[in-house]
Amino acid sequence: MKAMIFAAGRGERMRPLTDTTPKPLLKVRGRPLIVWHILNLVKAGITEIVINHAHLGEQIEQTLGDGSQFGAKLMYSHEEQALETAGGIAKARELLGDAPFVAVSGDIYVPYFDFEQVKDVLHDKDMWGNPYAADKRDICWLYMVPNPDWHPDGDFGMTMYSLTNEGSPKWTFGNIGVYRMEMFDRIASGDYAKLGPLIREYADKKQVGGEVYEGVWHNVGTVQQLDLLNAPLATLAPASKGVQ
Repeated sequence: MKAMIFAAGRGERMRPLTDTTPKPLLKVRGRPLIVWHILNLVKAGITEIVINHAHLGEQIEQTLGDGSQFGAKLMYSHEEQALETAGGIAKARELLGDAPFVAVSGDIYVPYFDFEQVKDVLHDKDMWGNPYAADKRDICWLYMVPNPDWHPDGDFGMTMYSLTNEGSPKWTFGNIGVYRMEMFDRIASGDYAKLGPLIREYADKKQVGGEVYEGVWHNVGTVQQLDLLNAPLATLAPASKGVQ
């Protein structure tokens, strides 16, 4: 399995830090956000990693290199202008190949997420192991988190392991997902396209699976959040509590 790390965003709310440093290279606990992901992916045996970039992307390549220092093989997909998440995947398609892949946002902090679990979540069979099941297989599998203070209404409901656009309670998409490349067939390389509307389309077709991750998870969106995570007495609590 290959991985993709989204690193093309401008990080407007993190200015002035992101005027000179790409957001994924900002450090939490002495380590760039993106390096936490790389090390955790490698730990799970996922060593072929595609990184898209736009704003100050040359710094990302200079800092991370070919990935050998982490035991990884890093490949880069340069975007002149950030193409959003789905657009970024479509542009990187030749690097990712056609097999299911895991994708994670470069600006979240999930130091204990075990990427080993992502390898077998998309099966061409039902939950009982029947490869001839009549139900359409999942086209993607998303990891949800408890709603943080800044997103109290959440994104998706959940019935068993199937995500829905309606229903209550709702959970927040944790920006970690496993996808089949066919999901992006309609998006041409270079197109600007968001992932959210695409996920909702397939959720209506009952083709989106998922589960809740309740470990440490933080979307590092502001300078204040970054400072709180780096504070000496910071409590690394799950997304719904503590530092946000």
